[in-house]
Amino acid sequence: MLDPAQLAALAAVHRRGSFDLAAADLRVTPSAVSQRIKALEDVAGTLLIRRGQPCTATAAGLRLIRHHDEIALLEHTVAADLPGLAPGPATLRIAVNADSLATWVIPALAATEGFLFDLVIDDQDVSQAWLKRGEVVAAITAHPGPLQGCDTIPLGALRYRATASPAYIARWFPTGVTPQALAQAPALTFSDHDRLQDLWVAGQTGTKSRRASVPSHRMASSQAFVDACLTGLGWSLNPEPLVERHLASGALVELVADMPLDVALHWQFTRLAAPTLQPVTTAIRATARAILRQS
Repeated sequence: MLDPAQLAALAAVHRRGSFDLAAADLRVTPSAVSQRIKALEDVAGTLLIRRGQPCTATAAGLRLIRHHDEIALLEHTVAADLPGLAPGPATLRIAVNADSLATWVIPALAATEGFLFDLVIDDQDVSQAWLKRGEVVAAITAHPGPLQGCDTIPLGALRYRATASPAYIARWFPTGVTPQALAQAPALTFSDHDRLQDLWVAGQTGTKSRRASVPSHRMASSQAFVDACLTGLGWSLNPEPLVERHLASGALVELVADMPLDVALHWQFTRLAAPTLQPVTTAIRATARAILRQS
């Protein structure tokens, strides 16, 4: 039988990245956290945490963290059915892409009660990997699956518009959006996993999409993308809900009129967590139907 306190210490060290921060979360001393990790490693017979800056779990450690999360969700479900147990809020760790978080996910989360959310922000093309590793119980992802032990619900498509300021268009595309101009005009990139600009360029030029095919500024913020476009720093694929009013006012214009890029999104979650997640799943689906484009 694994010690719940030891499992909680393992999860806290991995997610907070240090023994000191894990101790603060658990309201114990760093020495107590270290002793719990050491005892759990003795039981497991293998290294569970790589000590460093930050501390991270090994593959075996991740498997035990997933076990810890599963037990916590099951206990919350049982407690919810037995009022005398007075369950506290369950913490749900979910992988979400930044653009969904900036446009429609927050209202969905706010529509639920009894949960604390620990959101992992990553690109929709890689968010499924967090679920596959067992580090989250659900993800908003561009991948429909299938993924072993998980269910997938299609949500609809988030529409993107290739936008820039009028002054930027005049400077970088004086004769139109040509392959030569696109090869020179600075774009905006969220991270190494962000391929939206490349995909849009490939659709315009007929060339095969490839990573880093356009010069780019890097900034990991959806709102910063919009601000950067407004100030003329670069062009980017921005979620339509974030730029609608700027397009209407003329503060932003499309690089090519009415040439959007639609990215299909899916809600993917572990079957074991499905009962606990049901209120969140219901809210996610309802909000997605109202905001995302439905086929």
